[in-house]
Amino acid sequence: MHIAIVGCGFVADYYMSTFPNYPELEVVGLMDRDPQRASAFAKFWKISRVYPSLDDLLNDPRVEIVLNFTNPSSHYSVSHAALTAGKNVYSEKPLAMIFEEAKALVDLAEKQGLSLSGAPCSLLGEAAQTIWKALRQGKAGKTRMVYAELDEGMLHLMDFRGWTTSSGIPWPNVDEFEVGVALEHAGYCVTWLAAFFGPARSVTAYASCQVPEKDSAVAPDRMGADFSVGVIEFASGVVARLTCSLVATHDHTLRIFGDAGVLSCKDSWMYNSPVYFERLDIPHKPGRRAVRIQPESKILNGAWNFLAPKILRQPGPMPIPPVRESKFDSYPRNTHHMDFARGVAEQAEALRESRPCRLSARFMLHVNEIVLALQPPRGASGTRVITSTFDPIAPMPWAES
Repeated sequence: MHIAIVGCGFVADYYMSTFPNYPELEVVGLMDRDPQRASAFAKFWKISRVYPSLDDLLNDPRVEIVLNFTNPSSHYSVSHAALTAGKNVYSEKPLAMIFEEAKALVDLAEKQGLSLSGAPCSLLGEAAQTIWKALRQGKAGKTRMVYAELDEGMLHLMDFRGWTTSSGIPWPNVDEFEVGVALEHAGYCVTWLAAFFGPARSVTAYASCQVPEKDSAVAPDRMGADFSVGVIEFASGVVARLTCSLVATHDHTLRIFGDAGVLSCKDSWMYNSPVYFERLDIPHKPGRRAVRIQPESKILNGAWNFLAPKILRQPGPMPIPPVRESKFDSYPRNTHHMDFARGVAEQAEALRESRPCRLSARFMLHVNEIVLALQPPRGASGTRVITSTFDPIAPMPWAES
């Protein structure tokens, strides 16, 4: 499948480093609004063609999928141009910064009979597929609630200006800080939860900027939210609390609470993060009278101190074998070492097989709407009814029950 890149920034390097995992994907060319950056990128990755303009790229009949790696404010315009030109599109997150624009892209793709997909694709990874299989098998019993964390640590105290990719591209600190933490990061969890539990019906959220002076390059009034907390209510009855921040200690844990136990994942960014199950031991069966032991009764207290650990003892979190071993990364590692190209490979395979893409346009639109709801205006809170929906997603073939 012939693909072309629009936008040669920070994230493009990570895709290029994982394209060798999928020899069926061939990068035939690229373009960037900065010609020097485009030339340097092409030279580093040995890409033969640099298009002078977006129109030149879109007019190349060889290009079958356009990869939109521009900054978020340009996602809509670039994807709209590509779809209008008859190209399939894979977009970095989010599809658009405004829900109505994201919906317009989905409507256009469907009208044109084209595939529109996007990041993040970690749902296709081994950790997500391992948890999902355990849920389908009922390992945790009936799911009641989810706690999810996406905290990055105090970025304003880190040397983020020194962060560069292998080709020397600096971390886009201005874009990251202006866009906001939920729009940049929440999709890593939301894609998992929507696939696991189905469409959401509402999101109640609050967002704020706790450190407006993070970067002198961004005026305080343009600084996006660095803290967001929201509750997602799914039509299936499951509720999930998701917290994102650039302030709290680094934490990417996910915990799913069911009647039979807790499924957990150490890092929802990592494709092969360890997954655990912890069984719940209930000391009293329903209907059995609990005996109150008085503190002054030394004999009974002694008996209770001997028996209680045996009654209440839990085995602790036990690792769940992954549905398959990952070939491409190991835990723990830098969170950017993920198989970024897997989503593009899934889209290309779906096109070849004339089947729905797992990360379909309607699914990504639903994720986009939830993520936008998780980041209301700074200092604001409220509940947003989710209007979009999607068809159920199939697990990866190697993770089916």
